[in-house]
Amino acid sequence: MPASKRDQLLATAERLFYEQGFHATGIDRIVAAAGVVRMTLYNHFASKEALVAAVLSARHERFMASLDSAAASASPGQVTHALVDAHGHWLERYSRHGCIMVKAMGEFAEHSAEIHALATAAKNDLLVRLEAAVASDGLDHHAGLARRLFMVLEGSNTAVSLLAPQTALAETRAVVDTLLAAARSDTP
Repeated sequence: MPASKRDQLLATAERLFYEQGFHATGIDRIVAAAGVVRMTLYNHFASKEALVAAVLSARHERFMASLDSAAASASPGQVTHALVDAHGHWLERYSRHGCIMVKAMGEFAEHSAEIHALATAAKNDLLVRLEAAVASDGLDHHAGLARRLFMVLEGSNTAVSLLAPQTALAETRAVVDTLLAAARSDTP
């Protein structure tokens, strides 16, 4: 089944925003790359900012679904590892040049409180998933463990674009393993 014009615009805009930046990518570039006319875009999205919000929301939903799926299928005691691995697979497949949410936070901090808040909420959702994973693995008595894991994953968002993805993800996993081993050895 062919993608709808809306889906086609979202996919094209996501790719261009990620590759070229939000402000550097104009509406004319998006509609040309999507093979639609400007009016088609405005029939689906009231403004460029509405398009950006829709792109970020759709991408975030896909990312959260991948994390939730990994957590749901994880073995007991391995939920945190499953989330870390799912995050790594996402980086390999979709975010080899860093996190689109971080890019949005940077570009929209002074330009759109709504977009900045949407990207910030997405980051908070990752932290919430990590807190739930740590609790599921019986490690929630370690204050700050989920935040430390969050910091490691956020660091991997940058490292993946600087190092070879396999290297960045292997180092991320090594740090996570160390944090979790220390937490498990300290379990009451």
